[in-house]
Amino acid sequence: MTEFAVEVREGLAKAQKELPSQYLYDELGSALFEAITYLPEYGLTRADERLLGAHAGEIRRLLDGDVALCELGSGSGAKTRTIIEAFSHRHRPRYFPIDISAKALAWCRRELDEIAEVHEVESTYLPGIRVAASQRQPGERLLVLFLGSNIGNFGRRQAAAFLADLRRELLPGDALLLGADLVKPAAQLLPAYDDPAGVTAAFNRNLLGRINRELGADFDLSRFSHEARWVDLERRIEMHLRSQGAQTVTIPAAGCISSFADGETIWTESSHKYTAGELGAIAVTAGFTPRAQWTDPEWPFAENLWLAGEGIAGRE
Repeated sequence: MTEFAVEVREGLAKAQKELPSQYLYDELGSALFEAITYLPEYGLTRADERLLGAHAGEIRRLLDGDVALCELGSGSGAKTRTIIEAFSHRHRPRYFPIDISAKALAWCRRELDEIAEVHEVESTYLPGIRVAASQRQPGERLLVLFLGSNIGNFGRRQAAAFLADLRRELLPGDALLLGADLVKPAAQLLPAYDDPAGVTAAFNRNLLGRINRELGADFDLSRFSHEARWVDLERRIEMHLRSQGAQTVTIPAAGCISSFADGETIWTESSHKYTAGELGAIAVTAGFTPRAQWTDPEWPFAENLWLAGEGIAGRE
């Protein structure tokens, strides 16, 4: 049984049914998410791009010397061009896009091969960083890019633990450029996750389509509606798929049958929002030293440059 099948089986057996958000990003899901980033309601990506465009040169100056760029969840890599170009002042930089989607990595190579030495890593985050770190050249430091507020998909405790684990894969002098979406009014946030064109709904329902395609399930996608909610206490957006009527779904490759009551949901993704101040505290707890923070006033969003400190030993 594949890891995907195991996680589907376990997730749908919980009292609050859930599926890991990483499985939203198969080839079709990655393409749909790329479309989401162009929606007028989804200001996050444009804020990310504005900050990178305005401060790429400063980031390069703060990390002078030989630097290899490693991007977690690279997608097509389009948003990374500005950073790579800033680091091409000496030579063609080495770039390690890390993604679980082979199609996204192929897009990355087509997008960036002319300006960078691209080394695709088809992997999840930490194993991918280990691959990139194993190819470190003498005297080269790593700049890990974790852009687009991907950190928001983790719960707050899980985010802190992940960042500490990431720090352990790095050496003193390496750096992390972390994008994080900031808290803003729910009236501004909710349309970004439930757009009137229905692109986000298609992205969310595609997860059930993927289970049908890869695990032989018989989900009727038309009987699940997309739902986005703002949970104020947790400062997060949740995405759910709500069952329209009582129904039963068979998933042969996962060896399970899942029954749904009318109105019951599958929790598919969380997007946690931060305050600018708490990000620095998270950095220190994880073993990083905050070096700089830039925020976008139009769509509150922060780029954070953290240096790997001396307090936690990296891998040899």
